[in-house]
Amino acid sequence: MDYREEIRTLREKLNENSRLYYELDAPIMSDYEYDQLYRRLEDLEAAHPEEVTPDSPTQRIGDKILKGFGTYEHEKPLESLQDVFNAEELSEFCGRLERELGETPEYSVEPKVDGLSVALEYRDGVFVRGGTRGDGKTGEDVTENLKTIRLIPRTLPEKLPRLIVRGEVYMSRAVFEELNELREIGGEKLLANPRNAAAGALRQLNPKVAAERKLDIVIFNLEAADGKTFETHAAALDYLTEQGFPVIPHKTLSGTDAVQAEIDRINDCRSDYPFDIDGGVLKLNVLSKRGQLGSTAKFPRWAVAFKYPPEKKPSVVKDIVVQVGRTGVLTPKAILEPVRLAGTTVSAATLHNQNYITEKDIRIGDTVTVQKAGEIIPEVLEVDFSKRPENTTPYHLPETCPVCGAPVRRDEDGVALRCTGAECPAQLLRRLAHFAGRDAMDIDGLGSAVVKQLVEGGLVRNAADLYDLRNQRDNLIQLERMGEKSVDNLLDAVDASKDRDLSKLLCALGIRQVGEKAAQALAAHFRTMDALLSATEDELTAVPDVGAVTAKAVTEFLRQPQSADLIARLKAAGVRMDSALQSTGGAFAGKTFVLTGTLSRFDRKTAESRIKALGGKATGSVSKKTTYVVAGENPGSKLRKAQELQIPVLNEDAFADMLEQAEHA
Repeated sequence: MDYREEIRTLREKLNENSRLYYELDAPIMSDYEYDQLYRRLEDLEAAHPEEVTPDSPTQRIGDKILKGFGTYEHEKPLESLQDVFNAEELSEFCGRLERELGETPEYSVEPKVDGLSVALEYRDGVFVRGGTRGDGKTGEDVTENLKTIRLIPRTLPEKLPRLIVRGEVYMSRAVFEELNELREIGGEKLLANPRNAAAGALRQLNPKVAAERKLDIVIFNLEAADGKTFETHAAALDYLTEQGFPVIPHKTLSGTDAVQAEIDRINDCRSDYPFDIDGGVLKLNVLSKRGQLGSTAKFPRWAVAFKYPPEKKPSVVKDIVVQVGRTGVLTPKAILEPVRLAGTTVSAATLHNQNYITEKDIRIGDTVTVQKAGEIIPEVLEVDFSKRPENTTPYHLPETCPVCGAPVRRDEDGVALRCTGAECPAQLLRRLAHFAGRDAMDIDGLGSAVVKQLVEGGLVRNAADLYDLRNQRDNLIQLERMGEKSVDNLLDAVDASKDRDLSKLLCALGIRQVGEKAAQALAAHFRTMDALLSATEDELTAVPDVGAVTAKAVTEFLRQPQSADLIARLKAAGVRMDSALQSTGGAFAGKTFVLTGTLSRFDRKTAESRIKALGGKATGSVSKKTTYVVAGENPGSKLRKAQELQIPVLNEDAFADMLEQAEHA
C-alpha cells in the first residue's frame, strides 16, 4: 500500500474510533489496537512531515464536546500523555530527561486510571463547577453530574480563593457488574466496560440518572492553587489528601530500573485497585523542572504513559461447560488450568458460540493461548495443535437446554443457540422483566431491580407467581425500598394487569418473533387463547403480519409442556385469555390515523391501541393515504403537511367523540 493511502486509511480508522469513544462511548477497537495504529501513523508522519494535516489524530488532544451541555473553558490545556509500550522505550524517555536536566531526576509513578478525565474548580473552598477534558481546551460543563459523586468534597478545610484539580471519573467493577446485570434483565444492550459506563453516566443530561450509576473519582494532579506553592508533585498530592480528596496512589523514585520495577508491580497488582487501569504513569516530581522542559504541541515533555499490552499465556482446556444467559442464549465456556493474567488468576474463558469453537477447532484437552479481551473477559485465541492429545473429538453444543431440558433453537442469524423453555430458571429474571414491560402486561412499579429482589427473595419462580403476591404482602414489605405504600401500589398494578387484552399477554410470553404488532394480529384473528393453541402453522401464516418464521416460533413455543403449564397457571389466576381487537371490519376499518403534538386527554399508546381495536391503523407519518390527523398542542410539521394534502384534522375533543361513538356502535 502506498504510504499516502496508508496514512489516509489510518486517519479514517482512528478518527472514527475516537468519535465513537469520546462522543458515544462505544469504541470499535481495543485501546491496545488503537495505540498500535496511532503509533504507526506517528511513524509515517515523522517520515513524511509534508503529509501532516491539522485534522490528523496526532495533532489533537481529545474530541468534540457533546450537544446538550454548556462549555467549560480550561485555563490551561489539559494535556494527554505520550505513550511508551516497552522497557526500551521507557529507558529512552528517562535517558532523554537525564541528559536535558543534567541529573537523575525524581519521578512520581502512578497507575493510569481508565476513566474520564475532568477538572474540578473550587472558589473560597467551595466546589463551584467542573468539566470534562474535551479537546484539552474546551470541555463539557458537567457540574451537576459531578455533584452526585460522593467522593468529591463539596467544601474544603482551607478556603483558598481558587483551586483547580484534575482527576479521573470511573465506575468500580462491582457497580459496573451490577449495572450490566440489571440491563441484561431489562433486555437492554450491555455496556462494554467500566470506562464506557462511567463516561456515559457522566454525560447523562438528567443528574438523577448519573447519581444512580454510583460513580467515583480519583485525583491525580493539582492544576492551580491561589496563595499556595509546592516544590514537588508529591507535596501537592499530600496537600490534596489533607483537603479530603481521594488521591491517586503514588511512589517517588529515581532511576530507570526502580521506575520499571514499580511499573511492573502496578501491573501485577492491578486487580487490587477499585478502578480499571491500562498502564502506569511516570511524571517528573520537581515542578520547576517540568517548567524547564515544557510541552510539545500536544504532550508534556516531562511525563509519559507506559501502556500495558494485552497479556497472553498458555493453558490447558480441562473441560467445556455451557451457561444459559438471561435471554436464553447458550454460551460455552472453557474450564482452564489456572493461569495468571493482567493481575488476576484466570480459570475460565469464554468460547462465544459454536461457530467460534468450530472455526478454531477447540477441544477438551487442548493447549491454548489465553488473553483478556479489553482487559476484562478472558478468551481463547488459538490452539497449539502440536500439543493436542490423541483421541480428542470436536465439541458440539447440546440440543437441549442444560438447565431446564427444553429444546434449543438457532437464532435467525445462524450464530446463537437459544433455550425455548417458557419456565427456564436461567431466564427467569429477563422473562419477568419482559412480562411486566409496558408493551406487555404493563405492570407499573415492576422494574428490573424489583424483579431481581422478588426472585432472589424466593417469592417468584415464574410469571404466574406474580398473581399470588397478595399472599406474600408481609414478605414484600421487608424488601429493600419497598414500604407498605409501594407494596400496595405494586399489588394493585399486578391485579390490574389481569384484564389486559390477549394481545398484551401474547407479547408478554416472550415468544421469539412475536412483538407488539404480531401479538395484536394473532389476538385479533384468533380472539381466544384456546383457538390459538389449536392453530396449525398454515392457519397462523394466513394471519396478516405473521410469516412462516413467526408461525413456526409460535407453534414450537405453545406446544412445549413448560408453556402449557405457564398458560394454565395464568388462566387459573384470572388472567384474561381473550381479545377485543378486530382483525377485519370495525368502525375504523380501512382508516389510518396520525397523532401529532402533545395530547392532554390521551396517553399516546392508549389512543393508538383503541384505534387498532376498532380495526384502524396508527402511523407516524402523514401521506395521501392518511384518513385523519389528530392534533394536540404544538403539532408541528405533520399538521402543516395534513393541511397541504387537505386531510381532515381532528382536535382531541372531536377524536374522543369519534372513539366513543365507534366503540358503542
